[in-house]
Amino acid sequence: MEGLAIGDAAAGKIDKVTFMELLQQRKEVLYRIAYMYVKNEDDALDIVNDAVCRAYSSIKKLKEPKYFNTWVTRILINCAVDYVKKGRKLLPFHEEIINQTIEDSCDNYIDLYDAVDSLRGKYKTVIILKYFEDLTISQIAVIMECSESNVKNYLHKALCDLRVELRESEF
Repeated sequence: MEGLAIGDAAAGKIDKVTFMELLQQRKEVLYRIAYMYVKNEDDALDIVNDAVCRAYSSIKKLKEPKYFNTWVTRILINCAVDYVKKGRKLLPFHEEIINQTIEDSCDNYIDLYDAVDSLRGKYKTVIILKYFEDLTISQIAVIMECSESNVKNYLHKALCDLRVELRESEF
């Protein structure tokens, strides 16, 4: 069932097949979000796997199938934050880049990713969702379970912190 839309499942509960098809459509987005938290392919895959297990075991709690994407993204972010809090093995982004022998032209990207890594909690989440996943303020508010004004405040503070961090890295 290629191209399954969330609305297709809205008439009833999400069954196992529909669940897997919906996840198949979101797998790259979920992986990218997880990777932004841990900067390691294996750890990101572990986080996605954990999120899928949590989502599957609690699928009955999803009241509106049309919110599947938001719901599974929220589960993934919680898994990523839990993973980081537990102090799992984290590779700083710059070590991974050095091992990949990236050209000098990527130095700005390294600084940017390092600066994003330095953000705390909700600030990091809002930057990842806004600029790496291209979500709107409204979508981020739903995922983070807060008001749009809170998201705008987090975004403003995160951008200020990033500006300071990037200025300091120039020296």
